[in-house]
Amino acid sequence: MSKIIYITRKIPEAGLKLLRDKKIEFDMGTSSTPPTKKEIIKQLKKKQYDGVISFLTDPIDKEVFDVCPNVKIFANFSVGFNNVDLEEAQKRGIEVSNTPGTSATAVAEHTVAFMLTLTTRIDEGDRFMRKGKYKGWDPDLLIGTDLKGKTIGLIGVGQIGTEVAKILHYGFGSNIIYSDICTNPTLEQIIGPTRKETAEVLREADIVSLHVPLLPSTQHLINKESLATMKKTAFLINTSRGAVIDEKALVYALKNNVIKGAAIDVYEFEPKLSPGLSKLSNVVLTPHIASARESARNLMAEIAAKNIISVLENGKAINSVYPKSTC
Repeated sequence: MSKIIYITRKIPEAGLKLLRDKKIEFDMGTSSTPPTKKEIIKQLKKKQYDGVISFLTDPIDKEVFDVCPNVKIFANFSVGFNNVDLEEAQKRGIEVSNTPGTSATAVAEHTVAFMLTLTTRIDEGDRFMRKGKYKGWDPDLLIGTDLKGKTIGLIGVGQIGTEVAKILHYGFGSNIIYSDICTNPTLEQIIGPTRKETAEVLREADIVSLHVPLLPSTQHLINKESLATMKKTAFLINTSRGAVIDEKALVYALKNNVIKGAAIDVYEFEPKLSPGLSKLSNVVLTPHIASARESARNLMAEIAAKNIISVLENGKAINSVYPKSTC
């Protein structure tokens, strides 16, 4: 009997080809905007799907599972997976997978670009020029900060955090300190034994960059209290997940010079921004595009498809997200 899956939004041909080669049929959403849970449920009721390729924007919970008892896997087209009720999925014997490592280079480069944008004040200079304010060279105009030699604090050093550390270490001679639930021996061969408690990283770093998944333990990891412990000259970068930061607290901190600035690619109430965030001149905002590279998207599609194929053929996902030993 042929297999059929539902893909909630369009994915690159690189993944679709793998499915076709295995004679796996698929129905695929065509909208450029995320489907609502109601729309996902409506589609899942139409056929007895064997699997689903879902996105980080798709809420996958008990109500969704109830209408697709035949589905054996939800393969997230994403490194993150906080959109899926893992406890409920595991209880029902449904596999959940993600696409780890596919965007490490892209997100790391975006992170470093954020750091350079903040320290060189490029975004402010661009706005200054477009408003016609430039009247000639001024030695005191938009004075920036050197990135070279600064202490960079990385909270989370998985593949992305490690790549950021390498770029900064080799490219800028930065002093790297990090916090993580595990020691990273590979990274420490390069930067030395610089693992610290998160509180120490926040206090000591000139730039703090977040690279943790969104879990109950990391939600609002950056809040009013933790922001207050940072240097007043410090910058905060977030290319991980929006709710790792209490956005309301961040707006307050930026307004009141608790920290110097921030650069954000992900948002707590995405796609909405917390009131006042977009009006601040000391924050750089991008629309969740850190991993937006053709190479990354193609690889994500391939891995999502391979996870579908593996579960339908062998009953196991290649990249299961279920808890494993931490270190």
